[in-house]
Amino acid sequence: MAAPPEDRVLTIPNLLSVLRLAGVPLFLWLLLSPGADGAPGWGDGWAVLVLAVGGFTDWLDGKLARLLGQYSRLGALLDPAVDRLYILAALVALGIREVVPWWVVVLLVARDVVLACCVLVLRGRGYGPFVVTYLGKAATFLLLYAFPLLLLGQADGVWAAIALPLGLAFAAWGTALYLWSGVLYLTQFVLAMRTGPAHPGPPPSALPSPD
Repeated sequence: MAAPPEDRVLTIPNLLSVLRLAGVPLFLWLLLSPGADGAPGWGDGWAVLVLAVGGFTDWLDGKLARLLGQYSRLGALLDPAVDRLYILAALVALGIREVVPWWVVVLLVARDVVLACCVLVLRGRGYGPFVVTYLGKAATFLLLYAFPLLLLGQADGVWAAIALPLGLAFAAWGTALYLWSGVLYLTQFVLAMRTGPAHPGPPPSALPSPD
């Protein structure tokens, strides 16, 4: 008996998500691996390329899921999880390299940790997986655009002078939206707690995803 469509694992979108996941440790290594002078930075260009490929495959797997009708529960969980791993890897690396202040790193990581705990509580009360919201996705995209610009801004020359203020702007807006979307998800969590346990399985209207 064939598995329901939403339970499928071997789909093209899921394979693309796994490819993106495999790029996370490579991305982190490129950001932190020292060059000939003993300081990190030699791999910034390659790290930007890995991030660009990840962004393209992120768009492509969503497009293919719609065109081929290959939605799955695994894809719904894996896609936003990989986005957050890229953000976490970039934040930690840029924090170590003193490109991003550590208080920003702590705030953004704490937001994801708190919401992950909320997800566990909600699932224990019978709620299904969260769905992605446009606000959370916009915040993720802003941060993923900010990181390569901040990296390019660490170099010398005209392009670096242009990239750095753009990267700071994207980072500021992305951080604000990321934290604000977290507040909205916490509001949804509180409302769900007040409503009481849901019926087993996904509820009629799923809660927003902390993307």
